[in-house]
Amino acid sequence: MSDAHPPGSPDIVWQKTTVGRAERARAMGERAGQRGAVLWFTGLSGSGKSTVANAVETRLNALGRLTYLLDGDNIRTGLCADLSFSDADRQENIRRVAHVSRLFWDANLITLVSFISPFRAERRLARDLVGEDFIEVFVDAPLEVCEQRDVKGLYKKARAGGIPSFTGISSPYEAPEHAEIHLRTGEESLEQSVERVLAYLRERGYIGK
Repeated sequence: MSDAHPPGSPDIVWQKTTVGRAERARAMGERAGQRGAVLWFTGLSGSGKSTVANAVETRLNALGRLTYLLDGDNIRTGLCADLSFSDADRQENIRRVAHVSRLFWDANLITLVSFISPFRAERRLARDLVGEDFIEVFVDAPLEVCEQRDVKGLYKKARAGGIPSFTGISSPYEAPEHAEIHLRTGEESLEQSVERVLAYLRERGYIGK
């Protein structure tokens, strides 16, 4: 018989450690002046999620803040390489990433997550896991703008029937209803979007003044 414990098994108990989030936050805060958070960038393919998240992380790094960026394509090459793009597997993809981002938050990192994450239910799961330090960032650009930016040719392929269940074409995108930050990347510059995210973090004490 296998010694593996199934998910939800009563034999699995979360192991508390002597050094917890409060201790890590206190030690890191003294050095980096930051409080852990999860910035969850969601939007259509081509809306600018990865571009904005990367630019925000670059600025935070220059300010001496400790960060990590979880990008959809990167995660698909390893942690979630076994998953397809069916609705069920996409939800599992987000579930895994939500748990990883919670661990990074527990380490007091400012974690930037860049995923289409089209369904409100899966984003709600991530929010419930992280709690009050979950910051939903709606990277909003009209579909026609996203298609114009489509350097990978994914929209063209999807419209030709080459990609089933492609968000925005053959699969729905459920836009956030109450995102903490709403970036309109079809109208504002990259620098404006970045400044708005940094201003939010400053105002709420995540990166100090």
